Amino acid sequence: MYEYYNPNPNGSTVGDCVVRALCKAFDIAWDDCYNLVVAYGYMMKDMPSANRVWGKLLSDKGYDRYIVDCDCTISEFAKLHPKGTYILAMQGHVVCMIDGVYYDSWDSGREVPLYYWQH
Repeated sequence: MYEYYNPNPNGSTVGDCVVRALCKAFDIAWDDCYNLVVAYGYMMKDMPSANRVWGKLLSDKGYDRYIVDCDCTISEFAKLHPKGTYILAMQGHVVCMIDGVYYDSWDSGREVPLYYWQH
């Protein structure tokens, strides 16, 4: 199930999907999450939006990475995984899902996840 979520203080909906997803997963403010991801990017000498940067952050927070084992959409994945916290990665987009609800600034339910992080 989809639920609108956009913690960006300026209401922006493009370019910050990693920060928006991690805000929800970590239950922290957008500014705090942005600073955290930027710090990881600085330490790793890479852009904060790089998969390896936010992936390292998730790993350090106790998340494990898995390849999606079904040919499904985000909304179908949500039905198959009704419990837990997930960060789903698609081609060019990232979304948070908690207990079968995916949170995003638009309904990304028809997108196809490639891999996910689970806590």
